[in-house]
Amino acid sequence: MPIEPKHFVYVLESTRSTCRHYIGLTSDVSARLAAHNDARSLHTAKHGPWKLLVSMEFTDASVAARFERYLKTGSGRAFARRHF
Repeated sequence: MPIEPKHFVYVLESTRSTCRHYIGLTSDVSARLAAHNDARSLHTAKHGPWKLLVSMEFTDASVAARFERYLKTGSGRAFARRHF
């Protein structure tokens, strides 16, 4: 039986400015966090270094993508503030 790829939605927090957060989707959280901290992402380069607040694993890529999009909405950001 083939191993299914994992899909993670993650939330990062800037260690310089704790009001700055970044929400993303990846299959390798540690590699993606390293990329953010090495300034290889244009969206996060100027606000690093970053720390991982939470990562959630999904088996279905489309569900993960929908949850990431939700977290980037106003109600999703409010949800994240309350729960993470």
